[in-house]
Amino acid sequence: MAKYSTGGASDGGGGRTCELCGTPADDLRDANVAGAQLRVCPDCAPHSDSTTPGEQRERDADRDRDRKRQAARNVARARDAVTGDSTHWEEEGTDYERDRLPYLVSDYGKRVTDARQDAGLQREELAAELDVDENDLLAIEQGRANQANVGGSVIFALEKRLDLELAESH
Repeated sequence: MAKYSTGGASDGGGGRTCELCGTPADDLRDANVAGAQLRVCPDCAPHSDSTTPGEQRERDADRDRDRKRQAARNVARARDAVTGDSTHWEEEGTDYERDRLPYLVSDYGKRVTDARQDAGLQREELAAELDVDENDLLAIEQGRANQANVGGSVIFALEKRLDLELAESH
């Protein structure tokens, strides 16, 4: 249990216990937590209200390293998509070989949005009526059907229900 002291109490361990969480530690640091000067472990140090320039540089470097790792993951996912690794799509039950997205007209998203609104339908209502995922319908309306891996059957269902032409050719 945390003891929340201002450093005056003895912990019986020679002062090698974090004053915030109570964890024994050999590398305690001074920290200002909610106005109290405490000796804290590295895990509790981020709770400090003030940081030294060196600590701030270290935090910035950690954030930058995390950002670069995430960017590398995103690039890897994009490469998988380009190189044909469709296992993550197929695992979700969609067979994109049989449900290929057709070539779409350039303003297909606006056409769907306008037609849906003209029909007086909310996006969730239309999705339920067609038994399609609402996120797929949103992706279509935003003009990113290809990036969202929407199947051609959704496009054809929208064409039929809203009396639209979305595919360049059937």
